[in-house]
Amino acid sequence: MIEHRPFLNFLTHLVLIFGVALVVLPVWVAFVASTHTATDFSSGIIPMWPGPYLVENYTQMLDTGVSTSGTPPVGRMMLNSLIMALAIALGKIAISVTSAFAIVYFRFPLRNFAFWCIFVTLMLPVEVRIVPTFKVVADLGMLNSYAGLSIPLIASATATFLFRQVFLTMPDELVEAARIDGAGPMKFFRDILLPLSRTNIAALFVILFIYGWNQYLWPLLITTDAQYYTIVAGIKRMADAVDGLPQWHLVMATAVMAMLPPVAVVIFMQRLFVKGLIETEK
Repeated sequence: MIEHRPFLNFLTHLVLIFGVALVVLPVWVAFVASTHTATDFSSGIIPMWPGPYLVENYTQMLDTGVSTSGTPPVGRMMLNSLIMALAIALGKIAISVTSAFAIVYFRFPLRNFAFWCIFVTLMLPVEVRIVPTFKVVADLGMLNSYAGLSIPLIASATATFLFRQVFLTMPDELVEAARIDGAGPMKFFRDILLPLSRTNIAALFVILFIYGWNQYLWPLLITTDAQYYTIVAGIKRMADAVDGLPQWHLVMATAVMAMLPPVAVVIFMQRLFVKGLIETEK
């Protein structure tokens, strides 16, 4: 039952407006800072309205970057982040959906043990195993490479668990019907299971893309060549100016541009994302 009381409506809208302001205000301050000079923010008074240097600051970051911190142009760093995020998202989905398919639809010894071995790795995120992972990647010669940026982050117990739960909701009659029609395991997987899991794959892709795009510690650790800097690691290096004050107006311009691809992915895939999260039956 939905109650329509003026006070409750007012309170609801007040909470929503407060929540939106809480999220939007830091983004607005970052955008305003990116349109001023460095001295405007070092004076101690934060401007709240855009300045006249929007085009100049953004053009500088897109064309040349910040030479004093050794960061390449933003376009190069965003391309690296895009490659890393896509490799992680698509790799995780490919590995997880096939491993969940094997666990649910094939009968082999130690099947449940294999699943729980995968599930236990939830307790071993990259931050916990970062030293041995770095050693392995270094020994394989994958430092300063796209393979080194993405492969150690591809395995995902969470995605395997989610796809397993989705596949368990598929009715047995579907499997029997496919078998009667002569469909083999891979044809059933390709023509029936994957189309029915389309919304779940889309929802997971959005989550994993943002996860890959926002990676900070691992790219910072394994990249020393500026050609492989990601956008998040690049912002960190720009903020750590050694021989002078950080150029916060350029750092903020880079931060604003770094927000755009994840926002675009969420907006573009919003319908499938929501449907994939709330859909419980096939």
